[in-house]
Amino acid sequence: MSHDPVARFPAPLGAPPRFEPEYPAPRETSRPPAPQKPRVWLHLVLFGLTALSMQVTAMNSNLPPKGHTLLGYSAYQAVSLIGILLVHELGHYIAARLHRVPASPPYFLPLPWVGLFGTLGAVIAMNDRIRSRKALLDIGAAGPIAGMLVALPVLYFGLTLSEVTPRTPGHYIQEGQSILYWLMKRLVFGPIDGNHDVQLHPMAFAGWGGLFLTMINLLPWGQLDGGHIAFALFGKAQYGFARWFRRGLLLAFAYNLYVFVLPAALGRSSQSIGEAAMNSAFWLIWYGITGGMARLSGEDHPPFEPGPLGLGRKVVAVACLILFVLLFLPTPVAVY
Repeated sequence: MSHDPVARFPAPLGAPPRFEPEYPAPRETSRPPAPQKPRVWLHLVLFGLTALSMQVTAMNSNLPPKGHTLLGYSAYQAVSLIGILLVHELGHYIAARLHRVPASPPYFLPLPWVGLFGTLGAVIAMNDRIRSRKALLDIGAAGPIAGMLVALPVLYFGLTLSEVTPRTPGHYIQEGQSILYWLMKRLVFGPIDGNHDVQLHPMAFAGWGGLFLTMINLLPWGQLDGGHIAFALFGKAQYGFARWFRRGLLLAFAYNLYVFVLPAALGRSSQSIGEAAMNSAFWLIWYGITGGMARLSGEDHPPFEPGPLGLGRKVVAVACLILFVLLFLPTPVAVY
């Protein structure tokens, strides 16, 4: 910009143009900050710690059948799931590099002894917001699409290694039932009556975990993958859609209160009210998480530069939103 102290004010209509010096100062340009050199050792250490954390978690939750060691049987779960996560994040990373958007390699996040998987997933860091509408969609969609290309075969082959048995009468954990997960079970086993269920092989559980984590990433909110995709598709209209979606999380919470807490309070369930409340809390927690995200990075998605979105990319965006619906879990996990 000019160093003329009045240059920021427009000249009156019809006035002669302002004098510009013969050698004006260079104009400032908006350039993304240079990417920091990746610390390869840190990425490798986090990857190794996450793999170890996932293996330990799998060993704590699996009982190997005869002829299998605990280490080897649990590795089906840990290796399959970390493979899904790795491909998901590489999808983001490669798409960012293709669009010349500065991005770090994936940071894997270990979470030992807590939760179902032993990890909080993985993230890539970007030094600047994504300015191109096409890049925003491509980077946001590349991760879920790449991850699903691995998760679905893992789930299918894992289900072929699983078996249908009568429901366990005692304490057990019931994984959530999305439309796509139900269709995959139907494809492998055919109809399953209400008194039976699939006892998941560790590879099948990893496949279900891949669907679950993809569903979380596709939530159409803020800086999540689904938020990028929805904002690239709808533009500023996504601001209103995102607010209504966040309120919808409270409806999912209310649904689970009706399913679990109300029967427990009326004495019509074997669960205690505390156990029923734990089964109901997931979407309330995510209502809080999205609120925290809004405080940290703003409630509205950062804008992109004007530009058209071709038919092919619109089809990809709509397909990703449909995929979210197919993956949505009204009750992600229930303990009985």
